Amino acid sequence: MNWFTVLKGSQRSASGLEWQIWRKLPLIALLGSVLPALLWLGLDLWLDAASHAKDARFLSTAGYVAVGAVVFHLTMVLTVGIGCWVVMVMKGPGYVADAYPVPHRDRPSGSDSETSDSSA
Repeated sequence: MNWFTVLKGSQRSASGLEWQIWRKLPLIALLGSVLPALLWLGLDLWLDAASHAKDARFLSTAGYVAVGAVVFHLTMVLTVGIGCWVVMVMKGPGYVADAYPVPHRDRPSGSDSETSDSSA
């Protein structure tokens, strides 16, 4: 049995919001990485960190915050990307393995309750 055979009558669902988000993710990731770096660079040019220890400490802290913001943003972009991918896969056509019939019974055969009822 070839599991990658599409089921007869199975169609791909209409694309929705997941494709719109999927296409915008690279731009969102780029902007979310560049903007904190530009803000930190702007602070570096504006503050006089060489002569004031207070400005140097603030600039150092701002650098840590910028790195944290970029890492957090990229983590969120990755999470949304995984969610879009899952929705796209789930909206795809049905395959042979999806139609596996599951036997349903109220009680499994040879259970203890059947043997105890017949002996009493």
